[in-house]
Amino acid sequence: MKIESLCLHALRDVSQNKGAVSVPIYQTATFSRSAVGEGSGYDYSRVQNPTREHAERLIAILENGTEGLAFSSGMAAIAAMMELFSPGDEIITSEDLYGGSLRYFDLISEKNGLKIRRINTSNLSAVEKSITEKTRGIFIESPTNPMMNITDIAGVKRIIGERPIILMADNTFLSPYFCRPITLGADIVIHSGTKYLGGHNDTLAGFLVTANSELGEKLKLIQKTTGAVLSPFDAFLIIRGIKTLPLRMEKSQDNAFKIAAWLKQHARVKKVYYAGLPDHPDLEVSKRQGTGFGGMLSFSVDSSETAERVLSRLNLILFAESLGGTESLMTYPFTQTHSYIPEEERIARGIDRKLLRLSVGIEDPDDLIEDLANALS
Repeated sequence: MKIESLCLHALRDVSQNKGAVSVPIYQTATFSRSAVGEGSGYDYSRVQNPTREHAERLIAILENGTEGLAFSSGMAAIAAMMELFSPGDEIITSEDLYGGSLRYFDLISEKNGLKIRRINTSNLSAVEKSITEKTRGIFIESPTNPMMNITDIAGVKRIIGERPIILMADNTFLSPYFCRPITLGADIVIHSGTKYLGGHNDTLAGFLVTANSELGEKLKLIQKTTGAVLSPFDAFLIIRGIKTLPLRMEKSQDNAFKIAAWLKQHARVKKVYYAGLPDHPDLEVSKRQGTGFGGMLSFSVDSSETAERVLSRLNLILFAESLGGTESLMTYPFTQTHSYIPEEERIARGIDRKLLRLSVGIEDPDDLIEDLANALS
């Protein structure tokens, strides 16, 4: 089946659910046994729950992986994944990442004895030069948050070769609908399921998908031991959201193309960052490793005063953190998602007071453009 059908029918088994078309919510903490050695296969919902299991198996299928693991948030998923590493290990990360990931690496991973090295992973030569005998992991986003940089995933995998280095790819921005990093060589795919997978700005979730069962079994042990698992009800919401993932991704992308083109010709807009634009330096890499460019874009305006005025004048578009939902959201990375990073470092990376990030939703594009025009006037 193609992914549009897989999102709906990948795990269809209505006989198991007494004919229910929607997956039941097993809202229970524990499961009884009839005798020693006899039971349903479930014991305790921290270890496994039928609703969560369905969500995990579904995302694994969509990502062409072997094991899927569902967590209470995207950051909980990253925290569990980083338990794969030991003190003294070196981890290479993209220098442009979601601020919460950077904060975790700096405040938690380094405290736990890991050495974090930030580089421009779009530059494969820089990746190769950064690898040492102690490197055990490479963590990338593609596109990055918020500057929309692209990393050649297959290229990084070729550089790794047979070395014992785990390639971790955050696929939140594109979802498995537009990109499947495991097919390009990633060992682990990360999702903030809060975003496009859920798609309705109404639940928190995180996922890991592994390329092999060995990594999957290690992460399952970490998952049940640390315990930040996805609840049955939130798993149900994610399953429901995935049913419309292809429709939402296509609509968001169509809107994003139109808005990016409109922004590029506006006098107050100085630069537009969108992976699908003809002038994006890594457009060909994006085309090679995915089937689309998503609904995320950023743009810089002529002054900080203009940026703040835009945020105060928006009407249809909501000034809020997060992304990937049905509603369009505008975020101010300088004071929101990336406020943790020292100001000098933020500005050096282009995350200044003039940068705005837009998660394009599924509204009518003309209405969105009208809202932006009024805000920029």
